Amino acid sequence: MADRRPLVGLLTAEVVSLVGSRMSMVALPWFTLVVTGSAAKTGVVAFAEMLPYVLACALGGPLIDRIGARRTSILADLGSAVAVAAVPLLHLTDRLGFGTLLGLVAVAGLLRGFSDTAKRLLFREAVEAAGTPMARATSVHDGLARLASLLGAPLAGVLIAALDAPLVLLFDAATFAVGAALVVFLVPAGRFAGTEPAPSEADQPYLVALRAGLRYLRHDRLVHGILLLLLVTNLADAAYTAVFAPVWAAEIVGSPVALGLLSAAFATGAVLGNAVFTVVAPRVPRFAVFAVGFLIAGAPRFVALAVADRLWVVYLVAFVAGVSVAGVNPILSAVSYERVPERLQARVLGLTHAAAWAGIPLGGLLGGLAVQRLGLPAACLLFGSAYLVVTLLPFVMPVWRELDRRPAPDPDPVRRRSPGRCAPARSPSAGTRGG
Repeated sequence: MADRRPLVGLLTAEVVSLVGSRMSMVALPWFTLVVTGSAAKTGVVAFAEMLPYVLACALGGPLIDRIGARRTSILADLGSAVAVAAVPLLHLTDRLGFGTLLGLVAVAGLLRGFSDTAKRLLFREAVEAAGTPMARATSVHDGLARLASLLGAPLAGVLIAALDAPLVLLFDAATFAVGAALVVFLVPAGRFAGTEPAPSEADQPYLVALRAGLRYLRHDRLVHGILLLLLVTNLADAAYTAVFAPVWAAEIVGSPVALGLLSAAFATGAVLGNAVFTVVAPRVPRFAVFAVGFLIAGAPRFVALAVADRLWVVYLVAFVAGVSVAGVNPILSAVSYERVPERLQARVLGLTHAAAWAGIPLGGLLGGLAVQRLGLPAACLLFGSAYLVVTLLPFVMPVWRELDRRPAPDPDPVRRRSPGRCAPARSPSAGTRGG
């Protein structure tokens, strides 16, 4: 009998945490830019957060197998709450040096990497328990993430203007704690959703377990293409989010509210697009929705920041990009959950997520240096050009057509859960796209 309670509980916990994280995505760059007065240092802070995040995703799978996904999610969220809260508290007492800021942000990024990987494992089992089609479930999941951006980003802009960025960071810390509590009370313990690792997986030596995930990834050309695409686009998106958009709001518009509205415009389009995609997800061709959507959602945003002299044009481009990108994450996530063997998911999902996000730490760093040396318009056009090139690749590489190949359902669910079974190769889980 289908049980939707674990899925509802997990999604509620993620929405609460994501609202705080989206507020932090506005508040932390603005806080750094105001305190240091340097776009380059703003990029360094983004680097300090994302490098540990990527490393945790890449190397944390075997540890999550041993600890259990539910326990990992709870402990990592509680640790994140402490690390994020320490930033504004130390600042308000004049004890926050730049080195301390980098250290706290790095710890928060590391713990969030473990938490996000664990939640991806919990999500698959929750979807199966609910009896929901995977494509529709991943679309709902992505839509809620977009909704969190729609609520969190403009709220952060308003609160920063009315109060101050440190208070917004305190709110972010509180949402991590609330998210951990929701998982404790609403996602059951026991054998559900990887809360306790299978003995055969937990007993494996760390390096042996990690190599098993690497072997799985080595031979899939579609995975290689997706990772290249996401590596470049996530790098450019990190520069856009952590540096280009805050500098645009601060120097061109002169208000943090503009930064929140820019994120809100993108998120509004993504939420509306996601609502449509959720209905049609099981029936539409995945390749067409993915390739065309990614092409429209990418480079135009950078060009708008570089050349548009009217705010409504920048917001309109961001809105259209949000509508266009709505199907990208759900498609990649559905392909991932459908094709990776369950016994390898902690390692494979962590490794692919890390590889796809490997450019993010460099994105903020390189974006800050580009703005410092070239100016905002030239930096936006440079990164937008790279975005355009890689989003054209699916149209010229035949391997991308495999997105439309869906594995046949397993007639024996008991066998599907067996640690010895090997499923077909799959594409990685997509990183969170965003403007």
